[in-house]
This record gives sequence, C-alpha cells and structure tokens, in this order.
Amino acid sequence: MARRAQDIYVEWRGGTCRVKWWSGEYHDDGRKRFESKGGFTDEDEAFQHGQDKLYEIRHGTHVKNRDGATLMSEWLDSWLDGLDHAHLTEQNYRSIVETHIRPYFKKRNAAVADIDVMAYRAFRKHINSVLKPSTAKKVMTILGMILDDAVPRLIKVSPVERTRRRGKYTRKPKERKRDMTAEAVEALARNARTLLGASGYAFIWTMAMTGMRPAELYGLTREYCYPNWPASDLRLNPDEEDRYEDDVERYGKGDGLMPAIRVERQVQYQDSALTFMPPKYESYRSLVIPPFLASLLEETLAGHDSKWVFPALNGSSLGAMNFSYIWWRPIADGAEERVGRQARWNRPALPAVPSFEGKRLYLVRHGHKAWLDEDGHSRYAVEARMGHELPGVEGTYSSVTVAMERAIMKTLQERWERLQEQLRRAER
Repeated sequence: MARRAQDIYVEWRGGTCRVKWWSGEYHDDGRKRFESKGGFTDEDEAFQHGQDKLYEIRHGTHVKNRDGATLMSEWLDSWLDGLDHAHLTEQNYRSIVETHIRPYFKKRNAAVADIDVMAYRAFRKHINSVLKPSTAKKVMTILGMILDDAVPRLIKVSPVERTRRRGKYTRKPKERKRDMTAEAVEALARNARTLLGASGYAFIWTMAMTGMRPAELYGLTREYCYPNWPASDLRLNPDEEDRYEDDVERYGKGDGLMPAIRVERQVQYQDSALTFMPPKYESYRSLVIPPFLASLLEETLAGHDSKWVFPALNGSSLGAMNFSYIWWRPIADGAEERVGRQARWNRPALPAVPSFEGKRLYLVRHGHKAWLDEDGHSRYAVEARMGHELPGVEGTYSSVTVAMERAIMKTLQERWERLQEQLRRAER
C-alpha cells in the first residue's frame, strides 16, 4: 500500500515505510526533485515527518539531505575561502582551524549535522585538556563562528552554548601596569642604543612619544618620517588628493608647520615575505611630534642610508626578526656583559628597567596614552592619535584641530625638558 498527498508520498518496503517529499526544486527535465527518509514502522509518523519537512521548506528552515551530509572538513574549506579579514586575523583563524579543529573532526569523519550539543561539548572537553585556557577559548570562539555560519543551510540551529553570566559578578583579571616615567623610557632608550646604535635610542623615544604600534614602527620608511614627510609622501591613493594638500599646509619643516610622522602602513609576514600592509584597523593617521624628537629623527636619518627609519644592524627592517625576544627582552630585563671570542659581538652589561622588567613592548604604547590623559588632552584627539575610533555622536562630530595638536606637542616637549633638567641635576 502507498499513501499519497500533495507533494508527500509514503510507501511500504518490507516491514518499514519510507516517506518522500518535494524539496521545492526541479530536475533539469522539469520533474520535481524529491527527498526521502526511511525506517518508519508507523505510516502516520512517516506522513507527519513529510509534512514537517514541507513546513520547513515553506519557512526557509529546511536542511536538504545532501547539505546535511556535508562533511565538516568540506565545510571548513568553504568557510576559509569566504574569509575577508585583515591578514593577521585571517592567518590566525587558518592556523586554529588547521591545527585544532580540522584534525579532530576529520579523524571522526563527522558531518556538520553530526555536531550536536553533545559533540560540541566533547570537542570543548578535548580542547580544554590539551591547551591553556586562553588558547582554548580562542579555538572555541572560532568553532562557534564556523557552526553559526552553517545555519540554516547545513544545520537548523547552532549547537554552540552561549555563556550567560549568572550569580555573583567576577571581575576579569587585568594586566598589572606600572606608571611609565620619562626616566624609565630614557633607561630603555639607552639600552636600545647599546644594542642597536642611535636608531635604537630614537626607536624607543618615538614609540613613547607617538604611541605607534610596534609593526608600524618596524615599517616606517623615510618617505613618511620627519623631516621628509609630507613633501615625500608617495601619494598612492588618488582619492586622497585633498588630504595630501592639507598635509603640506599643516605639517613639515619650516615656520608655522608642525613636525609629524605619517602612519600609512605596517609590516607583517605574508607567504614568508615581509610585506607592507595597512595599519591595524586601517588606522591611517598623522602624528605631530615634539621638537626634541623631530631633531632626534633628523639626526637618526642622517646617520644611516637604510630606507627604514629604525633599521636592524644589517640594515633591514626590525620586523624581519623576532624583535620582542631578540632585542626587547635584554632592553627591558637587562643582560650580562658579553666579551670574548664566544660572543657574537661585544657589549657592556645592560641594567634592568624595573617598571618594564618582564613586561611587553606594547606597554610603551599604553604609557603614551596615559601621558596624554594625565595632561588633560581632548578625548577625541587622544583616541585618534592612538588609532582608535570613538562611537556615536562624539566620534561623528569631533575632529583634531591644530590647537589640539600643538597642545600635545607642548606637553610632550615639556616632559622631555623636565627629564633633561633631572638628569643635569643628577650629574652635578
């Protein structure tokens, strides 16, 4: 016997019955394309299943049989192909997928539809057992994105369990920082000069006085640095002509102009080659600098012929090496004297800088913002200088004025002058 209704067909085969329902699609020859499910022992149950499928099709929540059978490894390929993020973000996502997510599900030959709440929990338990908590959290975040994007074509709902805060509030731990003093920056700069020469000294002070990100400093070239910029701007974007002309009237070397650096790019590794890329979050910006730093940068560029403002010892970019490990750790933590034939080069002992000992280079950037906040500068001007965007009306209506920039130059110069007075007193 067989039971028929519009777009539903139930038939018995042996001791079980199968239901077929129209998928809403047609074959090339115009015939309706049906999907089916067997194994039912109750005809009414099978018929009801077919009606449920038609309801899902009408309401756009139906997952086709062939789509539901898509292997997780195949979906990962499609998901990665669809990524459109900044280079480092995409590189990080791909690394997590290929190192942690794909091997786990490929070993189990799992289809996307097989990953229910229990399978999701099993993966989470596995990841938490082999990775430190911070890394495990990143992996679970990426898996959540992958499964969320599979809805509704491959799965009806995502099995991802969202964390809901209940009970007593627990504050997240925050990295402990010490106030950045000009004396500490000077100590860092002197250590950097011992290791890298005059450009090392200028590197530290430039970061402290501009808040530039490390990769932006590694990628800074002569064209975008005082005293050459803005006259030497490469003018790569024809849509920025107005900005180029405004920069010439506002920044540079000469009466009434403000010395400045242009953050136009950073360097990152792509396909094993050091490559120019847009700054993080495309935070292009012009940074005025105090007079002492302008003189220091002019002297630094006159002292070498590398295209990089802060070259490594071999003339290449500092981004071509693991700066944080090779150079920053001895700069901040101090190092013993190196002499003799066993040393790659001789150097005196480097004193540790206590407020930065064991800390990240990035905290020099954080310290710059703290200096600006201490000096009471406009919140918008501070965030713009750091490469951030303010939301809402404040971000829409505000702008960085010449008066704001001159005020920033003034307070930064005053910090330097106070430091020089302290150093002179200490030498007396």
